[in-house]
Amino acid sequence: MFARQRLVLWFLFICLLALLYEIVKERLNHYESQWVLAWSDEFDGTTVDHSKWNVLDTAAPRNNELEYYTPEAVSVKDGYLRIRTDKRSYKGMDYTSGALQTRFKYDFLYGKVEIHARLPKGQGIWPAHWMPPSDHASPYEIDIMEMLGHEPNKIYLTHHWLGWIPQQYTGTYVGPDYSKAFHTFTVEWEPGKITWYIDGVERFSSTSHVQETPAYLYVNTAVGGNWPGSPDETTVFPQFHDIDYVRVYQKQKVDWKFW
Repeated sequence: MFARQRLVLWFLFICLLALLYEIVKERLNHYESQWVLAWSDEFDGTTVDHSKWNVLDTAAPRNNELEYYTPEAVSVKDGYLRIRTDKRSYKGMDYTSGALQTRFKYDFLYGKVEIHARLPKGQGIWPAHWMPPSDHASPYEIDIMEMLGHEPNKIYLTHHWLGWIPQQYTGTYVGPDYSKAFHTFTVEWEPGKITWYIDGVERFSSTSHVQETPAYLYVNTAVGGNWPGSPDETTVFPQFHDIDYVRVYQKQKVDWKFW
């Protein structure tokens, strides 16, 4: 009689431990899956935060682009960052625009990047938010968002890598005119997978040749080049690329054991 009772009690005790284990495991797995803010710029001040950003002062010869990136084209006002693009001759180039990046100030391996922005438009205008490799040697690049200004409702979502020849995977999404209002462009970069979102909705993902080395942030508006072509008589200047915030999140990390 007593032996049977003890056996039942032991059985109930083991079941209770198993249930407790599953509860703790589920709670911790949920905790580990949460994105936590690791870095951000809300652009609440009156000038660019140079502890976070490098503002470029250079011509942009890659892709046969036509702009000179000047710090004069970058400003912070009314709670957002503004990149102004103009048609004017400057240091041998026919247009001026702006670019900022975080190299040597902030980089990361895996994470979620969220940028809330209103984009410029027009033939030859090429806004982009992207992530080059920190070492400039790894054969990767993640493009959070690119748009060609003559198609202001079409967003390109791309990651690049090098094999024998440069290669890429690109998704596109056709939505509203992204120059009319602010929209949120997001990429989740995890081991073995990259996922792109626009306004919180998944629009593209890739599991091929996923970057495994740190990257930094880069935001800019290019003018002309091999892909968008040059501005023409329909292009209105100035154009403005407004960014409300840039945020980087990291997954929670929890070390735990349960016996």
